[in-house]
Amino acid sequence: MNTVEASEKINVVITPEELLKHWEGHRGLTRRLIEVFPEKEFFEHSIGGMRPAAQLIQEMMDVSTGGVREMAGGDSGEIAGHGVKATSIAEALDNWDKDTAELFENLAKIPVEKFHDKILSFGQYEGTIWGNIFYFLDNEIHHRAQAYVYLRSLGIEPPAFWDRY
Repeated sequence: MNTVEASEKINVVITPEELLKHWEGHRGLTRRLIEVFPEKEFFEHSIGGMRPAAQLIQEMMDVSTGGVREMAGGDSGEIAGHGVKATSIAEALDNWDKDTAELFENLAKIPVEKFHDKILSFGQYEGTIWGNIFYFLDNEIHHRAQAYVYLRSLGIEPPAFWDRY
C-alpha cells in the first residue's frame, strides 16, 4: 500500500524532532566538506564531466530549501540550472548557513499530520511530503559523495562520512 487513508491511524516511526536532528547531522557534515575544499577547485574541479562541487552544493540548497519552503506554503523558487551564487568558500559557507536556517525554519512549519499528503514539488514532481523530504536528503548524500571523490582525487582526506554529529 503506497498511500495512507485518512481514516487510518498512523503510528509514528520518527518524530519531526528526530528528523530535524538527523538532517542537521547531514547538513553539518556537508558544511565540513565545503570547509576543506581548496578555493579554486571548489569552483572548477570536475571529473568525468560531473559539475564542480560549488554547483552540486548550490543544487542541494535550491532543491532542499525550495522544496521545503513550498511544503510550508511558500514559493519553491527555480531549480533549473543551479547557478552558483557564491564567489568564495567563505561566501558559500555563509550561504549554506543561511540556507540551512531557512530550511529548518520551514520544516518546523509542516504539521506532522500532513507528511502523507500528496504534493507536486516544484510543479512537476509528484509524491508525498515525507517522500520528497527523503529525496532531498538522498540528493544531498549523493552530491556530497561526488564531492568526496573530488577531494580524494586532489589528495585531500574528506571528513569522515559517518561523523554526522
